[in-house]
Amino acid sequence: MEAKLGARKWLVLILVGLSGQFAWTIENMYFNVFLYNTISTDPGYIAAMVGWSAAAATVTTLLMGGLSDRLGKRKLFISGGYILWGLSTAAFGFISPESAGRLFPAANAAAAAATLVVIMDCVMTFFGSTANDGAFNAYVTDITSRENRGRAESVLAILPLISMLVIFGFFDGLTQQGRWREFFGIFGLLVSAVGLAAVFLVQDDPGLRPRRDSTLKNLLYGLRPGTVRENPELYLSFAAFCLFSVAVQVFFPYLIIYIQNYLGIGNYAIVLGVVLLFASAVSVISGRFIDKMGKLRFVFPAALVMLLGLIAMFFVRSTVPVILAGCVMMSGYMMVSAALSANIRDWTPPDKAGHFQGIRMIFAVLLPMVIGPAVGAAVIRGSDSTYIDLGQVKTVPTPGIFLAAAAVLLLTAVPVLLLRKREGRK
Repeated sequence: MEAKLGARKWLVLILVGLSGQFAWTIENMYFNVFLYNTISTDPGYIAAMVGWSAAAATVTTLLMGGLSDRLGKRKLFISGGYILWGLSTAAFGFISPESAGRLFPAANAAAAAATLVVIMDCVMTFFGSTANDGAFNAYVTDITSRENRGRAESVLAILPLISMLVIFGFFDGLTQQGRWREFFGIFGLLVSAVGLAAVFLVQDDPGLRPRRDSTLKNLLYGLRPGTVRENPELYLSFAAFCLFSVAVQVFFPYLIIYIQNYLGIGNYAIVLGVVLLFASAVSVISGRFIDKMGKLRFVFPAALVMLLGLIAMFFVRSTVPVILAGCVMMSGYMMVSAALSANIRDWTPPDKAGHFQGIRMIFAVLLPMVIGPAVGAAVIRGSDSTYIDLGQVKTVPTPGIFLAAAAVLLLTAVPVLLLRKREGRK
């Protein structure tokens, strides 16, 4: 395969990738804020929503990624999935305690609304994981090679940051004004529009061929001990990404709430905007170093940068120090993510790229998003930090979430060292 990607492929990677990240940013950061600000401040609901959506994402990617392998098609799943993904995202604007109370008059309105948010999150996750996690990620593996994956991943890695920057910089005011229906509607329609554009832009890789193995056999393939023994580097790469992702999920779902309510920084969009711009630039620059140095050699200095940033976040309290610590933390985060993601693609069997997106989801999404937020919630509850707002006692995230994340990040060294040892034998 060529070491260079053409303009059309780069356009698909950026356009489809970025629009998907708009939807994931809203799900990962704003559904939490929406739930917290308009329905319930109980962190248990946030942890439940993150955990259930992670389970939905994993099962969906296993099924639909494998199906895209079996049919030998990515375009169909990308375009159709994006259209439905956008519509389901827009639907969140219609959920409120009042609407839930009308639907379920015998139930507690707030509890019913919170439950509806969790259910709808799973619905939109089904469409999103079909389109993005299953089909688009497999498409990226199809069209890239070992020679260009560091560059491709360094660009893909900044798309979540760019999406956050755009949303925080230009649309966060809608959420602060309580205009959630407009907020969800704008991005829902945007994602659906990109799904329509994908019909004309996306071209399946010529080497992609339908597979004839049974659906059940294909579904269980990556879960078999024999498959793990045949692909030790791949599963060690999954383990490293899992521990890294758990560390991220300890603090990430609570980040905006922490900045707003613990630090008391009202205009957090400026803080996050500066941090995301800086980290994006670092990520793009790091792409060539990842390809030249080697993915695994690059992981340790990148993880050290992230570790220092997490420790700094524990101590800082005012705007400028928070920005500086955040720049270090998020730069390390992006570099580690790009290097480990590229390493996973290197070891993914090309004829089962769709199926292994589902296995990747177990390690990169399901386990981290169940374990990480639960650890974060336990740290928050243990601190007993609260405040009174309109007579309600509200729980507040505390700096301890960053130290807990740092402790988990240290564990990433174990599978990375094992990978480097195996790499040295070859």
